[in-house]
This record gives sequence, structure tokens and C-alpha cells, in this order.
Amino acid sequence: MSARTLMIQGTGSDVGKSLIVAGLARAFTRRGLRVRPFKPQNMSNNAAVTPGGGEIGRAQALQARAAGVAPSVHMNPVLLKPQSETGAQVVVQGRMAGTARAREYQAWKPRLLGAVVESFSLLSAQADLVLVEGAGSASEVNLRRGDIANMGFARATGTPVVVLGDIDRGGVIASLVGTRAVLDPEDAALVRGFLVNRFRGDPALFADGMDLIAARTGWPALGLIPHFPEAARLPAEDVLGLAGAERPGGRVVAVPVLPRIANFDDLDPLRAEPGVSVVLVEPGRPLPAAADLVLLPGSKTTIPDLAFLRAQGWDIDIAAHRRRGGRVLGLCGGYQMLGTRIADPHGIEGAACEVPGLGLLDVATTMTPEKRLAAVAGVSLPEGTPFSGYEMHIGDTAGPDAARPLLRLADGRPDGAVSADGRVCGTYVHGLFADDRQRALWLGRLGAAPGIEAYEAGIDAVLDGLAAHLERHVDCDRLLALAAAAG
Repeated sequence: MSARTLMIQGTGSDVGKSLIVAGLARAFTRRGLRVRPFKPQNMSNNAAVTPGGGEIGRAQALQARAAGVAPSVHMNPVLLKPQSETGAQVVVQGRMAGTARAREYQAWKPRLLGAVVESFSLLSAQADLVLVEGAGSASEVNLRRGDIANMGFARATGTPVVVLGDIDRGGVIASLVGTRAVLDPEDAALVRGFLVNRFRGDPALFADGMDLIAARTGWPALGLIPHFPEAARLPAEDVLGLAGAERPGGRVVAVPVLPRIANFDDLDPLRAEPGVSVVLVEPGRPLPAAADLVLLPGSKTTIPDLAFLRAQGWDIDIAAHRRRGGRVLGLCGGYQMLGTRIADPHGIEGAACEVPGLGLLDVATTMTPEKRLAAVAGVSLPEGTPFSGYEMHIGDTAGPDAARPLLRLADGRPDGAVSADGRVCGTYVHGLFADDRQRALWLGRLGAAPGIEAYEAGIDAVLDGLAAHLERHVDCDRLLALAAAAG
């Protein structure tokens, strides 16, 4: 017997599709079902490493966690990692397949559909229920030809669809009714109902709105979901979800927001700490002089993002922070930026070139075609504090300051570099701050104490709370019945 399937599509990006799938995955898993999340195509530079050494969108890794299973490359068979305004790296079933501009990518889609359907079939064989997440908007009918992310996938697999709208964005009635109006009739026939997300206030005040949407679309209302503020503690799908993390008082961690910032969930555990204010510095703003730590995040395109950093004058701010005795930490691409130079002889990030780095660490980086993808563990130096995390990077970095590594991996390899005075350091390891031991160590270096003792347990508590929230406000029994109708 094949798995039941149900797809959550949205009226737009950032309406909460990833969150709803995660919550439903936890809810149905708690009912005893074998649940698997699936997203045919994702676009994000926030990626996760699977146990087999592949990469998928961070949101699908969270959904796998909600379902109580290890993440798999088949949960997100096509991952697009933007490298420019018009081009992206294409990752297929966990491995880089090449790069393509937006127009070129349209020609890729027909052959990618085979990989998508293969991965979907493999997951379905392991599950009682596959929860599928769409991408962007269901109403992007200009991209319908060759689509593999929304209705194209649903039509190819006979998967029933629920459309999700976000009332917090405004215009939810128009967005849902408008989605119905522009859909091809055969696509619209796959839709089994709608949900409205992030409602605030008295639900009775929107009862007429729900009725109006149902009448205009012909789709039944399956739930009005109140805003769930604890969701802010879960990893964000894109950098827009990081807004609102600043709080008065405490230690200040300043993070320049780079155009191709990557793996920004590295920041989430610090943002959750009550004694830390993570200041996301937008373009056009200076880095705060009161910063205790300047953290340079990961980047999908290190050399262009370094040029952007300089164009904003942030290199001057970082140098001034350093002269005042401030601390600087670079993660992955941010680590590469801290060195004396970055060479890209193979033209991986564009034209072959060599550029000067910020010169705060005496190391140099050479970009290499091979990407390292692996879960890692070890200890930080010199304290010997244990850590666990993951590597996801291209490039080799070496130089005198690398003789003072920041970390030593379990296999004996050194990682990272530390300046002679210990105030500047960098590492290729992501996920350090999610490890309670490492977060406590870094907060201690900043003169603060941790306010959260078990960060990962807190994530699971939020997922449990989200599942209960959805059980209260969504007709989950009806969703299961609708999923059973999959062909």
C-alpha cells in the first residue's frame, strides 16, 4: 500500500509553508504515523548536511527532525543556492550538478522532474504519510510550464493540495481568491481546501472572511491558525525571518548582512540567549561601536560578498572595532574574508581572480572545486571544550595563524586560525553555538553567562507546542482523509 500524500502550497513566499509542514509532521508522528517531509525544489542558502554527506534545505532538515527521522537528500531533491541576482548553484539529490542562470534553469526542469519523482517514490515507500511543501506561490502561472515545485509536481504525482494564505501580510482574501482565479482548471481541481495562517485577535471577526473565501473559491476552509510566537525560535527558511532579534542590554553581537549570507541559522542560538543582542546590520548602516563581537557569517559567494562589505565601509568599522580591542569571529566564508588574500584560480565564483582579504588573520585561501560536506565533532583549543557541528565549504585556508587552530576535529585535523593576541579567529565549522558547551564558552569569553542550558531540547519543545497548536486550530482528521485520496 502506497503512502498517503498531501501538499501544502502557498499564496506567496514566507507565508509559513515550512513551519506548517514541520508542525503537521510532528502532530501526525505523535499519532503513530511514519511521516516523511518532501520539498521538490527549494531555493535557499541555508542548507543542512545529511548523514550521507549530501545537502538539503535547512527547513527540510527541521521537518525531518519534527518527524523523528534523519534528514535525507531525497527530502529535497533539487536545491537552488543563489550566487547572483540571476544565477544559482543547482544541487540534485544532495550533490552539486552545476550552475544555471534563471532562463537556463527553465531548460533543466524537464530532466530534473525524473530525479524529483524518483526521490518522492523512495520516500513514499518508507512512509505512511508524505507531507509535501510547495515553493514560492501556487499562482506563478507564468512559470507553470515545466514546473516541478508546485502544481507541476502535484499533477505529475496526483497529490492533493491545500493552499495556505498569510493574513499577517494583508490581503489574504484577495490572495486566495486570486490564486483560484489564475489557476488552470485541472490544477485547481487538485486543491482540496485552504488554510489561513498567522491570525491575530478574535477569530470570530474573520468568520465572514473565511466564508467569503470558501464561496469565491469553492474550496473548504480547513483552519484559521493563530499566530504562534514561539516559532521565532525555529530556524528560519530565509534571512528575512531573522528580523526582530535585537533586544536592549546584554552583550552585542554585530552581524553584517551580506547579499549571499549562508547558513545563517548559526545565529539562532545566540539570538535565543536573553543576555545577547544580535544586531543584524543592514546595508547603509555602520557596525555598532558598542559591539562586543563582530561576527562575519557564512557566504555562498565569498569574493563578491567581500567586495560588498568593503563598499559599505564595514571593513573600516571592523578595523576600528579591532583597534578598540574588540573580538572578531569569522564562520566559513567569513573566516576566508579575515585572511590576507582569497584566490579563485578556477573561476568558481565568477571570473578567475585573486583579491586581498581584510588582513586580520595571517592566512590565505584558495578556492577549490571540491566541496566538503560532513558532520564533525572535536574540541576547541586550548580549553578542550567539546563541540559538534558540520562542515559545508569549498576552499583551503593556510598560513601562520593556522598554526594556532581554533578547533581540533575528532580525526585529529586542526580547523581554523587564531590571531596572536587571541582576539580574532575563524573556523569552517557551522553549528558551534547550537552546542550548549561551545555557546557557554563563547559567552564566557564575552563576559556573559548562558541563559539557556539545553538549546536543542528547546527546539523540540517548540515543535511539540506547534503540533499541539495546529491540532487545536486545524482540522487534522480531515487533512488525513484528504491525503488518503492521493492517486
